[in-house]
Amino acid sequence: MKISLIIPCYNEESSLSPFYDELNNVAAKMESYEFEFLFIDDGSKDKTLEIVKAIASNDDRIKYISFSKNFGKEAAMYAGFCNCTGDYAAVMDADMQDPPSLLPQMVEILEQGEYDSVATRRMTRSGEPKIRSFFANAFYKIINKISDTNIVSGARDFRLMKREMVDAIVSMCESNRFSKGIFGWIGFKTYWLPFENVERVAGTTKWSFYKLFNYSLNGIVSFSDFPIKLSSILGVLLLLASCVTLVGSIIFNLVNQYFPQNANIAFIILFCAGLQMLMLGVVGKYISNIYREVQRRPQYIIAQTNKKDVVKKP
Repeated sequence: MKISLIIPCYNEESSLSPFYDELNNVAAKMESYEFEFLFIDDGSKDKTLEIVKAIASNDDRIKYISFSKNFGKEAAMYAGFCNCTGDYAAVMDADMQDPPSLLPQMVEILEQGEYDSVATRRMTRSGEPKIRSFFANAFYKIINKISDTNIVSGARDFRLMKREMVDAIVSMCESNRFSKGIFGWIGFKTYWLPFENVERVAGTTKWSFYKLFNYSLNGIVSFSDFPIKLSSILGVLLLLASCVTLVGSIIFNLVNQYFPQNANIAFIILFCAGLQMLMLGVVGKYISNIYREVQRRPQYIIAQTNKKDVVKKP
């Protein structure tokens, strides 16, 4: 059996050596399996590609694909799925937050035949800022309530999958990718393997709060039409509120009570304008995603690779 490990990399020069050493140690303990280490350089600006090339020159198991620029982790993962050749495939971060030591246990569970994938989930978020943990947990709760796709809280991209599941992921060639949602949408039976949070072995995270916020918005828009429905609901509620305001104004005038019409009119205008702008933003987000899909631009462009018969899918 052959296991492909897909490793997206972006400015990970300080993490690659210890990560590769750990992969070697784990692979040595799994002698009955053949390994393919597929490094996807996502347009790194440091020496990541140079280090990968140096390691690849002494290890035939290592293949690399280097993008012409930074296309994002989702594009790197998709390129890995398109180009991996193993019977099993797993996505792993090069910063050691996805412990390679879990691989033997994951393979053992998959070999039992009951499950199609073994996915990891963090039981704790120790070492992570509390505000970031709060928003992450809120995101999982929201998206699970408003979409049909189940995303387990604390889920990592690190999961080992059978070939059939990998092929299903490759068949979904949309531009606005949200892999956690895709993993859940395609189905298949998944075993969730809990583990304690692990700190980065070196370097700093490339996911800023702004990037995570945009990523979560893409996830919600890709797998739920609830925001569009919400705009319709708010429109109906606003219409009802305006009717109540009109009735109240008539009653106050009939009983000769003072009714500050100017203040109320100003409030209603500002409220309606703000709500309209918010809903336009929601609709605009869906339209922008549609526009990106219609453009059919390639999700990644390969600049360098040592892999034969590389797949360049749109």
